Amino acid sequence: MPALGDRFRAAREARGLSLSEVSEQIRIRSVYLAAIEEENWKAIGAAVYVRGFLRTYARFLGLDPEEVVTAFNGAAEPSQEGASAHLPSRAERSSKRGSLMVWIAASVAVLLVAFVFFNALTMRRDAVPVASGAGASPLPSIGPSTTGAPTDSEASPGAAVTPIAGARPGPSASPLAGANSLAVVLSAPSWLRVTVDGNVSMEGTFPAGTSKTFHGKSALVRIGNAGGVEIYVNGKDVGKLGKLGDVAERVFTL
Repeated sequence: MPALGDRFRAAREARGLSLSEVSEQIRIRSVYLAAIEEENWKAIGAAVYVRGFLRTYARFLGLDPEEVVTAFNGAAEPSQEGASAHLPSRAERSSKRGSLMVWIAASVAVLLVAFVFFNALTMRRDAVPVASGAGASPLPSIGPSTTGAPTDSEASPGAAVTPIAGARPGPSASPLAGANSLAVVLSAPSWLRVTVDGNVSMEGTFPAGTSKTFHGKSALVRIGNAGGVEIYVNGKDVGKLGKLGDVAERVFTL
């Protein structure tokens, strides 16, 4: 059986399509499509995002999504075992890189805690009291500036993202938002891109507990882990756009 990447490339070329043409139709960046055809999984990131992109690309080309994901799962683990067994020098270098990543992650965590603390003080100073009914759940605040994301993240100056450790909104939770608003609350890590009135307001990979509210006339939401993101439109919970690992996209009129 041909390699997984070769199957995707052959199916695409059989349709006479370029990577950029496919990218425009399924809204996955061409660099990620090229990484799939080259089986360069590290260029995409976590396995959950690889599986989501594989399913979306496979459906577009008429391949069996679950068969493709099964082939990926079977190919990924043996390759890692072989590298550790036969290339000890690479393992040592990986260990050093891992230590560096731990140090970087710790530094980012310290900066993130400082940002959240400063943001909380600013919100407390500028907050407007809001009446709540009996039994309403406390909600994460939306701050005036964005926090960085670990991969390929880019948010507009007016965007507000507040990650809160361990936060999981219940059925009664509803972000404080009025008319012409869209809010997202992450219960699991996910890549997310929100385009409001034609402008990208949020893009990147964000942790569980992140929440954000947008205002405008229309919003295009694309999610890399649909089962981990709650959507609220004008304060109304519209639920999740799919299951964990699914890539989903929807347009909302605000």
